[in-house]
Amino acid sequence: MLSVHPTARSRGLLRFEGDEYPCALGRSGVLAKKREGDGATPVGSFKLRRVFYRADRLALPQSGLPLRALTERDGWCDDPAHGDYNRLVALPFAASHEALWRDDRLYDVIIVIGHNDDPPRALLGSAIFIHCASDDYAPTEGCVALARETLIDLAPRLTPDMALQISEA
Repeated sequence: MLSVHPTARSRGLLRFEGDEYPCALGRSGVLAKKREGDGATPVGSFKLRRVFYRADRLALPQSGLPLRALTERDGWCDDPAHGDYNRLVALPFAASHEALWRDDRLYDVIIVIGHNDDPPRALLGSAIFIHCASDDYAPTEGCVALARETLIDLAPRLTPDMALQISEA
């Protein structure tokens, strides 16, 4: 299991197999009652679903999780009123969404976690991932962000039976 423990409002440590890694958390900190758009990282235990990566920026990473290269058409629906809420969608997409193909490199590696996805419930939060951190570990919109090299190192050690445990401070 991977576990995240906040150390400050928007910073924390991810622990895995005896190692600790600094991580960025949501701009609103860690909350038990996650809501769409609140900028919080949700508290709970979440299964690891799959890994997306930018094949134009890095070689195929190894992983025990299902892997898929991102394309410029990949997006994630964040419209609570839409039937595809908190799901991967193909762009162009009329409803509110986040583009997964980004210039800033934050989504070079994405680990999708099972937050509010089985089934998704409106307004309880969407697009909660483990993804690449900015150089200064700036706060996220609710995701957990790690150094790109850390994500590439962790990916081969992850399996579908693992969970991410996010605790309150």
